[in-house]
Amino acid sequence: MHSAAEEHLKRVDRKLAKVIERAGPCTLKPEGRRTPFQSLVRAVAHQQLNGTAAETILRRFIALFPGRRFPKPEDLDAVTDVQLRAAGFSGSKIAAIRDIAAKSRSGVIPTLRVIRGLEDDAIVERLTEARGVGRWTVEMLLMFTLGRPDVLPADDFGVRHGFQILHGLDEMPKAKALLEFGERWRPHRTVAAWYLWRAVDLKRAAAKK
Repeated sequence: MHSAAEEHLKRVDRKLAKVIERAGPCTLKPEGRRTPFQSLVRAVAHQQLNGTAAETILRRFIALFPGRRFPKPEDLDAVTDVQLRAAGFSGSKIAAIRDIAAKSRSGVIPTLRVIRGLEDDAIVERLTEARGVGRWTVEMLLMFTLGRPDVLPADDFGVRHGFQILHGLDEMPKAKALLEFGERWRPHRTVAAWYLWRAVDLKRAAAKK
């Protein structure tokens, strides 16, 4: 699925090539049917929480809307902040979710059909207008929902840590330095980021042996 990207990365980056050989083929598969609204609400739920806790909150949230696999923006009007707080959302996350819903209804946050036709930078500009939605959150949507091939989330802790491990650095690189180095990975920076996450996983696995 990502063989062309893997071959390119191995040619231009010997250190990353070693991670690719150890980790095996990239298994990144976008959730292409998720709407921008759904992806952003999920991202807000995951902010500052581990995956298990976030998914528990999301299950409680979805349960507030019987008959829905996931609520639509207009469905948020039917629940109170008290109910959302009981599901596990903080006050700031409730405010973010309500603003995401409002901007989805107004068209600032586009539909899935519309967003597929927009360039990456245009998507970042529009979606970061919503409360609680920063560049990192939109980059996750670009990678894991839209499947955009050339996204490098340079502020991501795991990506920076993976780069630190790869190059034996005393501290994690600044975002600017990572972006400059990552120019050699174009147009496959999404897969490069995926392998930087794997570099962290490989180090953790080695430490447990």
